Amino acid sequence: MPMTVHEIETLLRESFPDANITVGGSDGVHMSAMVVDESFRGKNRVQQQRAVYAALKGKMDGPDGDLHALALTTKAPEA
Repeated sequence: MPMTVHEIETLLRESFPDANITVGGSDGVHMSAMVVDESFRGKNRVQQQRAVYAALKGKMDGPDGDLHALALTTKAPEA
């Protein structure tokens, strides 16, 4: 079942409550997200993106996942 922008943002907000989160997309299957959070400081891009995928709680797992593609941008806030 496709996911709404609100559903994705809610899942991300549970793991990153103080983050600046922007979710886009309209088909519920191919979406985009930008997550800017202090917890990413000192982590490489792979570590940051793994944290975001973990926050999605399996919604992208396998061909039957609710979310097929997520164009993801992660970073720590500017100092």
